[in-house]
Amino acid sequence: MTKGAIGMKEQLEDDIAVGRLSPGARLDEASLAARFGVSRTPIREMLRQLAAQGLVELRPYRGAIVSLPDPRRLMEMFEVMAELEAMCGRLAARRLSDPHEAELIDNLQACANAAERGDPDAYYFENERFHRAIYQASGNAFLAEQALLLHKRLAPFRRLQLRVRNRMGLSQREHEGIVAAIVAGDPEEAADALRAHVAVQSERFADLVASLDMEPRRTA
Repeated sequence: MTKGAIGMKEQLEDDIAVGRLSPGARLDEASLAARFGVSRTPIREMLRQLAAQGLVELRPYRGAIVSLPDPRRLMEMFEVMAELEAMCGRLAARRLSDPHEAELIDNLQACANAAERGDPDAYYFENERFHRAIYQASGNAFLAEQALLLHKRLAPFRRLQLRVRNRMGLSQREHEGIVAAIVAGDPEEAADALRAHVAVQSERFADLVASLDMEPRRTA
C-alpha cells in the first residue's frame, strides 16, 4: 500500500473510531474517490484492507458499510477485549517503570478534566490514550499490539458507551481504581479492575445496544 493510500485508510479509520461514520453507514466508492481525489481503484483496495481488519463489511451488490456486528458477536468481542486488558494490567502492575507511571497519572488527570467538563468527545480521546498507556506499561509488545488491534475494532462501540447517562463519571472512577492498583503493584487487583471496566454485561450491554440503535447513520 502506498503512503497516500495509508493516509486515506488512517483517515477513514479515524472517522469510524470517533463516530463521524456510524456503524451501519454506507461507504460510497464515488464519494470517497471524490473526497480523496483518487480513482476508485485505490478506494476499493482501502475498503478491502478495512474489511480485513473487521471495520468494514463488503456486501455483494450493496457495497461497503461500516461494520455492524450482531449483539452476540459484539458481546464476544468485548469479552476478549476485557481479558486482553486484564493481562495488560496484570503485567503493568508487575513491571511499571517511572516514565510509564508518570504517563498513566497524566492520562488519568486528562480524563478527569474532560469528565468534569462533561465533554464525551474529549473524554473519548483521553480515554484512548489512557488505555494505550496501560498496553505500553505491560512491557509486552506483542500483547500491546493485539490489544490495540481489537481496541481499534471496538472503538466506535466503546465511544457510544460514553454517551449513556452517567457512564462517563463511572468510567473515570474505574480509571482511578485501575491506576491505584497498578501503582500499588497489585497484579490481580489491576487485572480484576480492568476486566470489570471493559466487560459489557447485563444492563450496560442493553444500554450499548439501545444507543447503537438510536445513533444516526452517516454515509461517505
